[in-house]
Amino acid sequence: MGTLLAVLAIILAVIGVVGAVAPGLPGPPLSWAGLLLVYLRHGTNGAGDEMSLKFLLFWLAVTVLVTVVDYLVPAWFTKLTGGSKYAGRGAIIGLFAGLLYPPVGMIFGALIGAFVAELFFARKDGVESVKSSVGAFLGFLFGTGIKLVASGLMFYYIIVYL
Repeated sequence: MGTLLAVLAIILAVIGVVGAVAPGLPGPPLSWAGLLLVYLRHGTNGAGDEMSLKFLLFWLAVTVLVTVVDYLVPAWFTKLTGGSKYAGRGAIIGLFAGLLYPPVGMIFGALIGAFVAELFFARKDGVESVKSSVGAFLGFLFGTGIKLVASGLMFYYIIVYL
């Protein structure tokens, strides 16, 4: 049973890191589920110390915080640069369209999607649309970055405590 939990924890950690970058997969929650499996397995680090409940709950709080921030920051960055809700929606649609050619397609897809949405739906001029699309893109990058850091650190601790 312990080996099965360890394998599942590593699989969740890998999917969590991928999910931190790929849209649609909840990266940090999956990584935290991997930590939970290691905790249930009574995993120990190199010094022989078991993972504590306090440590597990700390990472649960980080997971919740990162997940909430990931939803709020892109909209905040978009509004900061004068963008409308259309820029955020366009960036998400462009990101999904860009999944055909990762990672470059995702990056340019998000930028182009936000630009086109601002241009046609928010009826902004080219300069305003570019500014808004850059804001939406920066928000996406920031959100993705914090998810990637959190998931990567949890992956690290999963390996340490196995």
